[in-house]
Amino acid sequence: MVQAARQLIRERGYNATAFSDVLELSGAPRGSVYFHFPGGKTQLAMEAAEAHAHEQVTIIDRAADQADSAAQLAGFYVDLSREGMVDSDYGRGCGVAPLVTEGAAQESADVGETTRRAFSEMTDRLAFHFVAFGVDRAAARELAHAVIAGVQGAMVTSRALHSPAPYDAVRTVLASQAVSVSPKTSGRKSS
Repeated sequence: MVQAARQLIRERGYNATAFSDVLELSGAPRGSVYFHFPGGKTQLAMEAAEAHAHEQVTIIDRAADQADSAAQLAGFYVDLSREGMVDSDYGRGCGVAPLVTEGAAQESADVGETTRRAFSEMTDRLAFHFVAFGVDRAAARELAHAVIAGVQGAMVTSRALHSPAPYDAVRTVLASQAVSVSPKTSGRKSS
């Protein structure tokens, strides 16, 4: 049910996702909803946001394993989001952002904390890897925030334009910024 909710929130948003839709997509019996999610739709959305953040951290780790530099990592992460958007025919967004933009995070302190934690986990993970590539901690954090914000903005504008062009622009700018804050030698620092 969590994965079905996550998918629907990414495609439709939080407010347009109903339990009946989650049940239909997941194939779960109706009686199991309030057994597993006594906090209702709010709890289900929070768990979906947490699952989304966990998946993004895993994607960041995989991209970092393939990258040779902070610029390459930033580019890989943008590319993966771009690929997902194009593959979904511009129908898939973020699993966390709708909780913020549609007011759920403002209506519930728990949802607000969940969304802050989700975006922080993604940002922290990127910053960790940027530091491993030799970027100064402060610059790594700033670059990580820019990558997350850039991908979020590209998701919205790419869906609106039905074009990958926003991703391409974000990738170019972020890669340039990553190069400017990176040491002259590439690769990971030795521990």
